[in-house]
Amino acid sequence: MAAVPADQASRTEAEQAVAAVDDEAIRLRTAVKSRDGFFTTYCISPYSRYIARWCARRGLTPNQVTTASLITALIAAGCAATGTRGGYVAAGVLLLLSFVLDCTDGQLARYSLQYSTMGAWLDATFDRAKEYAYYAGLALGAIRGGDDVWALALGAMVLQTCRHVVDFSFNEANHDATGNTSPTAALSDKLDSVGWTVWVRRMIVLPIGERWAMIAVLTAVTTPRIVFYALLIGCAFAACYTTAGRVLRSLTRRATRTDRAAQALADLADSGPLAEFVAKVQAKGRTAAPVVAGFAAVLLLATVVVAPFGDWRVIVVAVAYAMLSGFAVSRPLKGSLDWLLPPFFRIAEYCTVLVLAAKADVPGALPAAFGLVAAVAYHHYDTVYRIKGGTGAPPNWLVRAVGGHEGRTLVVAVLAALSTTLDFPLALTVLAVVIALVVLAESIRFWVSSGAPAVHDEGETA
Repeated sequence: MAAVPADQASRTEAEQAVAAVDDEAIRLRTAVKSRDGFFTTYCISPYSRYIARWCARRGLTPNQVTTASLITALIAAGCAATGTRGGYVAAGVLLLLSFVLDCTDGQLARYSLQYSTMGAWLDATFDRAKEYAYYAGLALGAIRGGDDVWALALGAMVLQTCRHVVDFSFNEANHDATGNTSPTAALSDKLDSVGWTVWVRRMIVLPIGERWAMIAVLTAVTTPRIVFYALLIGCAFAACYTTAGRVLRSLTRRATRTDRAAQALADLADSGPLAEFVAKVQAKGRTAAPVVAGFAAVLLLATVVVAPFGDWRVIVVAVAYAMLSGFAVSRPLKGSLDWLLPPFFRIAEYCTVLVLAAKADVPGALPAAFGLVAAVAYHHYDTVYRIKGGTGAPPNWLVRAVGGHEGRTLVVAVLAALSTTLDFPLALTVLAVVIALVVLAESIRFWVSSGAPAVHDEGETA
């Protein structure tokens, strides 16, 4: 409410109050997000905001800073790939510098009010590209030192991506819901009133700031194997913590899923032509979607782990997995736990590739599998950011062209069974390149088009 000065003294006092406002201090303060992690809030933002101002005064754009952050991270990955102690130290320092620039680009955008569609796309995708490229650099460096950690690198990428899928699916399932009145949510609100618990709960999920700081320090002082062990343990604990909390909230919440939320979950499921065909046949039936999807994933992974590499029974089970995944999505995904379907499908697909590549026990299989999962993960992240922007999932022809999760899983199973007559690592590499080219071409076309939404991933801490 505005106050109208009644006399000259009041007017003078009001003018002095307005003049006392430090506009620059306000711009610097509002350039920083209010819900960042502990490491970002206390170790990066106190000075990165001034870097953002320095960039603004020299005419630099957020996109240029984002690109500089990517280049810095790629150089860090290259240093890690040398396999020397000096290279590891340099990699750790450069990774932290990349994170500083990553914080700076968003602060620069808020400070100078420069938002763009291209900037949204760059900011939404480069974080994952930087982190996963760094994993690959560590794996290459370990090889130079005589230690093969490609399986750990791929496992870390799978775990981190699946964590994000859990976040995205849960949030989209509850996108249009009213306030959560469940007992679990009430407890969370009570804990928010106790200051120190807020920071503990933000740190315990190992957000990007804490995670990159841990990776950087461990890279400099230990070995890639220890880095991945720590990363897997920390991310696994964080995944269990967040997933358990969200399951409890879902079970105790009384809310109806909207058609938009159900469609978003169906899009995140990434069902291909095989699952779509089964879903149409089963359209009039009733299914407990999370139970069916979970059972399908467990059945597939158990078979892949137990059966010898190249066993044709894996193909039979992969076909059964495709059918069961179709049953799971045959009805609108409006159940309280239906948001678990996309994570179940990601775990099944990614881990199938990981296990088969590890069991192949041939040079190049795991690096090729790393590339394949990276290409598919990009497709899944791209789907998420489009849905968040309100434009829906990628076009159906693209999902069909890359096979859907069940189609790709079946193809990898067939390639493993044919490994006696073809080069399995080469086959995985070709598959990865084809998927990457198709997905990237369509994604770039979409994000640089005038109709693409300006989505900023500034609220995600993971």
